[in-house]
Amino acid sequence: MTKKIFITGGAGFIGSAIVKKLQEQGHSLFIFDDLSFGSRKFVNICDAQFAKENILDGNVLKKALIKFSPDIVIHLAAIHFIPYCNEHPFDSANINILGTANVLNACKELPNLEKILFASTAAVYPVYDGAIHETLDPKPSDIYGLSKFAGEELCKKFFLETQVPTIICRFFNAFGPNETNPHLIPAILDQVISGSSIIKIGNTVPKRDYIHTSDMANAVTLLIQKFNAGLDTFNLGQGMEYSVIEVIQAFEKVLERPLQMETDMLRVRKTDRLHLLADITKIKNFTGWAPAVSLEEGIKTLIHEHC
Repeated sequence: MTKKIFITGGAGFIGSAIVKKLQEQGHSLFIFDDLSFGSRKFVNICDAQFAKENILDGNVLKKALIKFSPDIVIHLAAIHFIPYCNEHPFDSANINILGTANVLNACKELPNLEKILFASTAAVYPVYDGAIHETLDPKPSDIYGLSKFAGEELCKKFFLETQVPTIICRFFNAFGPNETNPHLIPAILDQVISGSSIIKIGNTVPKRDYIHTSDMANAVTLLIQKFNAGLDTFNLGQGMEYSVIEVIQAFEKVLERPLQMETDMLRVRKTDRLHLLADITKIKNFTGWAPAVSLEEGIKTLIHEHC
């Protein structure tokens, strides 16, 4: 059954993958995105179903939501590149907290709203060496994680006040097409595309759980199909972790040539957790979903798109 779905941040990196999947399923969509990190060209949608606006403008946001009157709201809009958040803590907290409050306040006035999904982050978790389950108490260590944890608390308050089914989905490290922030994989990709065999990187030891955006889109669409009551939290990752060295080795396999690593002190983070691995048992059991795109397969696709 098709739905009317309002998506904040729908023209962004992860949002564009989710929009594509929802369009394939025949849903009617409206995208609300100020394009500060996304791009209009990332989404194939008519102008009547797109608003280039900022979620900090509560009045404009409320009017757009009420006019479209969605069945489902997916709130993705955020500032999420951690170095940027650390350099611009006020701007980041403002968007991620006040912007989320604006979305939720407007949603309280929607007569047909069936459910809402809030994109949170693995950064809400404390430093932990094993696979992280949703029951691990949050203890964010940076402004991004703090702002997203505040968003989660706002979602809990929203649910208590409205009883509208509310999904908190904690995203781990996404990769795929349309990336606009200089995260590890796009940073390596840019250097590879330029023809360089010397890859400048920052920290090499930390391991991360990389999940392809097409897998994320599949998981999100299944969550909004199957979740119909209450408030709950789900991890969304691949369930495997890779060091920076292992990511570079995956590039080498796809390229079939060696790459040399060189430390760039400008890319080195002063503090960086050693592990960030998702336990994805809960989302797999609830939805029947499983990741399908391996790190190497995803890198191969990215390289082929640019070469």
